Amino acid sequence: MAHGGTEEWNEAVQNATTEISDKYPVEIAFGMADAGSIEESVRRLEGLGVEDVGVVRMFVSGESWYERTQQILGILEGAPSKGANETPPNTFMPMGFWKIETDIKFHLSEDGLADATEMDEVIVSRIKGLIRQPEREVAIVIAHGTGSDEEDSRWVKKITQRTETAKLTLGLRDIKVFTLREDWFAKRGEAESNIRTYMESVINDGLNPLVIPFRVHGFGPYARVLEGLDYRADKLGLLPHENVNLWVANQLESLRQTAQRAN
Repeated sequence: MAHGGTEEWNEAVQNATTEISDKYPVEIAFGMADAGSIEESVRRLEGLGVEDVGVVRMFVSGESWYERTQQILGILEGAPSKGANETPPNTFMPMGFWKIETDIKFHLSEDGLADATEMDEVIVSRIKGLIRQPEREVAIVIAHGTGSDEEDSRWVKKITQRTETAKLTLGLRDIKVFTLREDWFAKRGEAESNIRTYMESVINDGLNPLVIPFRVHGFGPYARVLEGLDYRADKLGLLPHENVNLWVANQLESLRQTAQRAN
């Protein structure tokens, strides 16, 4: 499962499954836990005779749509029968919500990319590609964020943990993590102001900011948010990187072992 986006975005996710696609049938359900795309994948797997499915959720936060996905897959109660909510209004992408009727057993990953130690090396490699004078540079890591203050704080804490290897090895003046809280307009303005204020202070101190997006793919809205500020960025998200492929494979192996114990 992954959010999905442009053709390039989706292709990057598909490429991240190359390490497992030679061993297992792989389906990708794009969307924010959309029952429609998930069910299409489930039906194709049923046609192959699959009985157990490991569901790897490629979101930054493991909290994103976790309970909703459990309900759609029938692991938890709470999703209506199909037909009750197939075409929700006023959404920019489908978010169908119903219980999928199937005999498949699902084993659902809990962690997000912010929990993954595999992402530490991704951060290191992104910063390495931008470094010129590390003692005069500050890395600014920006993530999407969420509406809940408590959950957003967990995002910042976990992503900050992902930067520890870079802090210890690259010799930068500092590494700072922010969330933009992109879809919550009442809080986004303050978040955007905090990012710009910090970057302006860095620049005024004669330091050079390096901007690293902690996103599945791409630079999101950050170019517009940072307009007029002098910084360096390669505008790559976590993908493409071999450690994201590794994370997918490791997640699946953990789910495979869980399935074996359950059976």
